[in-house]
This record gives sequence, structure tokens and C-alpha cells, in this order.
Amino acid sequence: MMVDLSGNGAVSPGHTRHGQGSGNTGKKTSKKSRTKRGKRGRKRRNKKNIRNIRTPPPYFPPEAEEGNIEYKLKLVNPTQYRFEHLATQLKWRLQEGRGEAVYQIGVEDNGLLVGLSEADMRASLKTLKRMAEKVGADITLLREREVDYDLDRNTRKIAEVLVRKVPDDQQFLDLRVAVLGNVDSGKSTLLGVLTQGELDNGRGRARLNLFRHLHEIQTGRTSSISFEILGFNSKGEVVNYSESRTAEQICESSSKMITFIDLAGHHKYLKTTIFGLTSYCPDFAMLVVSANTGIAGTTREHLGLAMALKVPIFIVVSKVDLCSRGTVERTVRQLERLLKQPGCNKIPLMVSGADDAVTAAQQFTQSECITPIFTLSSVSGESLELLKVFLNILPPLSNSKEQEELMQQLTEFQVDEIYSVPDVGTVVGGTLYSGVCREGERLVVGPTDEGRFLRLKVGSIQRNRSACRVLRAGQAATLALGSFDRSLLRKGMVMVSPKMNPTICCQFEAAIVLLFHAKTFRRGSQVTVHVGNVRQTATVECLHGKDELRTGERAVVRFCFIKHPEYLRLGAKLLFREGVTKGIGHVTRLLPPSQNHDQNQNHDQNQQEH
Repeated sequence: MMVDLSGNGAVSPGHTRHGQGSGNTGKKTSKKSRTKRGKRGRKRRNKKNIRNIRTPPPYFPPEAEEGNIEYKLKLVNPTQYRFEHLATQLKWRLQEGRGEAVYQIGVEDNGLLVGLSEADMRASLKTLKRMAEKVGADITLLREREVDYDLDRNTRKIAEVLVRKVPDDQQFLDLRVAVLGNVDSGKSTLLGVLTQGELDNGRGRARLNLFRHLHEIQTGRTSSISFEILGFNSKGEVVNYSESRTAEQICESSSKMITFIDLAGHHKYLKTTIFGLTSYCPDFAMLVVSANTGIAGTTREHLGLAMALKVPIFIVVSKVDLCSRGTVERTVRQLERLLKQPGCNKIPLMVSGADDAVTAAQQFTQSECITPIFTLSSVSGESLELLKVFLNILPPLSNSKEQEELMQQLTEFQVDEIYSVPDVGTVVGGTLYSGVCREGERLVVGPTDEGRFLRLKVGSIQRNRSACRVLRAGQAATLALGSFDRSLLRKGMVMVSPKMNPTICCQFEAAIVLLFHAKTFRRGSQVTVHVGNVRQTATVECLHGKDELRTGERAVVRFCFIKHPEYLRLGAKLLFREGVTKGIGHVTRLLPPSQNHDQNQNHDQNQQEH
């Protein structure tokens, strides 16, 4: 007789769970039981993955020759020759990490965690401090961990140390973080608390300094893109406006800057949010979710946008002071379920202590699937320090080699904002995509509605509201253009070197995937296309090899801008939308204006023949 045990399948008499004895057990196992076992197996695997991230293995991966991480077994009383060699090595690691390096003390080059005694560890840290002083840097002890191999009774430790350059000539490390989340989730309030250094009063006082328009103050809702800065000095201490500093003083005192791009949460301002994500090239995205409302409104949409544009994302659950522990846990479980879904395939990592924050910062940039989750309050200040630790340690995505390669290319500056400033004249804001830009440099800007480029001269340059002499690839800044006519400029233009032969087009082809469409996507459809800082309505001219597209299908599509030509780059990420229609892809081919007329004639002839 077969006995069915809940969730364990059928077990026959004399047959144990360890497979001893005889009996045919697998044939009559119900489908439901197998499904339960599969779910439990997945849960165990997910728990195992999270446990593997949290608990350090007895060894690290072998040391890489490139990158900013260095393993050192010990640094006890080196000779002068050895000390000079070590200082040169540190300089190389700092250069690789764009001003930051991480030293693992007590670890062999092959990654084995050996550990050091208390006396050797003190001597090693002292030597590392001398090395840092020689190259103009400071050290911060991130964490110490005990290593136990049962070899002796003495405690042996390994130490993780952050080495950071003292700021010089304004060349601080700058990371851009886009702030996403549903309306009323507490985005602007959190930024106000981080950048002003004062907790909120529970009624939105902290966010008032961030708003740019009267209607934003009246409604409490962000409708435009604003930028806020948070600095960290070479010792890892926070530098913000709390001590009545100006933006210029914050830049001067900081070795690392976090520039927050505060985006709108309301669905009405979705086009502004998309422009912020595509145009300002954020390194990371911070998704803010209110603990008391959970996943609501535009939360899923913002998460999807960041993932479509391949921006690494971490999550902050705010307003934990307003609700019970059970409500917070329910919101976190909702987020974990969402992140583990097939479309996301993320591994959520709850940050509940300083050690978790250090691990999260390092794993976050090394693995695409790790998503740290913070739970905090802008009113009580609960767990706010953990977020600051995370932001302080967060390494840049690109290394110095990639940065150098971009700087060797010709100058290309994306125009994202245009202003008229009294006594200064026309000012443009944006990001330098490649090359180097200096005060007094002569560039050309375009394309105009006729497809031409106009000559201009760069006056003064400002980064984060402080004067700057040289702008390098990847940095955001504002450029004064003096008496240049503002009416000739528009968002989406580029300022490039006169040596460059910029390719402009009215038509282009892109390989796309249709994420959602209510009916079918076919020739003649009109959508708003976002490519970098370009945002314009385009018509679908043709779908190669297909008559129409449905949700989830892929195709190569030719688009035609309806107003004026644009400057595009091959391979650039593309995002298009119209109402509920959404799609992503990349540019595969540019059609110069001379070819557009011929292509249209050939296409019309083909249509008539069919």
C-alpha cells in the first residue's frame, strides 16, 4: 500500500527516504508534489546564492593584474627599495581605479585568506598609511575579519582598506546616480536629507531646497530634472551643505562626488524621466519605494526603463518610520518577488549592517544580477548611515584605460539644457561624451533645421557650480558661449570638433524589440524616439521582412524623423514610446539625407509592385 506524505511524494512500506530497500516510488508522484518540490528547490538555491554573497569564502579570486584591487600578505618593515616599489604599485592601482584603490591585507596573491596577528596587522596598516601619504592619498579601514583554520589558538585577521587620493586640481571622481520611483515615495526628501545634512520634519521640509518651480513647492511633486551633490573626502567623511558650505567648497574638499539626478515620479512627466535616463548617462539608478504603499504607480515602469537601458539599480525602501515592521517586511518581500521574476533575474541583497553595505558596494559593480535593498527613514535617520557607507565605497563602472581611450578621441559634447544668464550670455549644459574641452576652444554646434553646423567659441566652464579649466570625457558641465544666439540652439544638438565629419540623418534603421503594443505595430505608426539626448517624433517607414509587429516580436525597422535631421551614433541605445506602446533597440544604420529620397522612391515602387 502506498502512503502519500504531503510534499514528499509517495513512499512505499519498507522504503526509506534515503533510497534504502525496494519499491517503485517515482511513478505515482503527483504533478502537484513535483511542483512543490521544484519551488522548494528554487527557494533553497536562492537562499544559498544569498548566503554565498554574505559569507566570505576561505579564499578570494586570484589577484588581477589590472583593476584597483591589490592583495598583500603583509607589509611589515619593508626596506627603502621595497617601500619605493610598493608606493609605485599603489600609484598604479589608484590610477586604475580613477583615484580609488582597495587593499586586502593578509591575503596571498592566489586569493588564499591567511590572516595576520594583531602586531603584524598594526605594522602593515602603518606601512600602508606611509605609502598613501607618499602618493598623496588617505586610507580608511573598511572592515576586519577573523580567519580561523584551527592551526593555532592565536586570532588571525584580514583587513580591507580603502585608499583614496586627496583632491587636486578639481579632478575628483564623479558618479551620477539617477533617482527613480513613484510619486510621493520620498525621493526629493531623501536627497534633501543626504545633501543638506539635516533630517526631515515629517512634512517635507528637507525637499524644499531641491524644487525649481513654484508649482513644485505648492504640490510637493517634482516636474523637472534637478541635480544635487554629495561629496566624500579622502578619509571617507561626508561633505555636504550642513556646515554652510557652497557648492564650490564641497567640490574643493571632496575626492569623490555623487551627483544625484532627481527625476519626476508622476506618470504625467514620464517623458522628462526618460530624457533624464537617456541623456544624462547615469552610472547607477536608485529606485525609491515607499514602505507604506509598496510597489505602486510608476515603480514597475521605472524599474523596467533602467533595466532596458542597462543601468545598474539599487533599491531604497523609505518611510519605515510610518509603518510597522510587518508592513516593511511585506514591501521587501514584494520587491524580492518582483526582482526574481524571469524578466528581471536579479538576486536581492538586504543590507542590514555596515558589513553588508561594504559587501553590497563591491558585489554590485562586479555582478549584474546583484540588487542591494536598503530600508531607511528620512525622519528618524534609521539606516541612513548604511546608505552613505555604500555610496562612499561604490566604485566607478569604467576603469582608467577606457577613460583614456575616450579622451584620445575628438571632442563631442551633448547639449541637454540651454540657459540665458545675465552678464554671461548663452549657457549650455550637458555631458562631454568624448575628448577634452578647454576654455577658449573653438567647436561647431548642430545640426540646425537645415542640417548645418555653426561655429562657436567656448568661454568659461563650470562643473557642479564651480569653475573648471579642463573638461574630460564622461564629465557633465555647463559651458558659457558668450553672445551666441540662443534661438539657434535646441536640446539634442551636439558640439563637436571642427576636424570631425559628423554624420547627420533624417532616416535611420534600428534593430528593435516591441515590449508592449495594444494592437499591431506597422508602417505609418508614429512614436517618440529617445536616443541619447535626442528626443523627436519619428514615423515608421518600413519593417524589414515583416508587415507588422506584435508584443515581444523583433525586427529591423526604418524610422524617419518628422521635423529636422539629428546627429546619431551607430550602436546607440534606442527607446521609443507612444501612449502604451513601448520598445527598445539599438541603431544599426544611418541614412544620409542624400540617400533618403532614393530609398523612399525604391520603397514606394516595391509597394506598388506588390
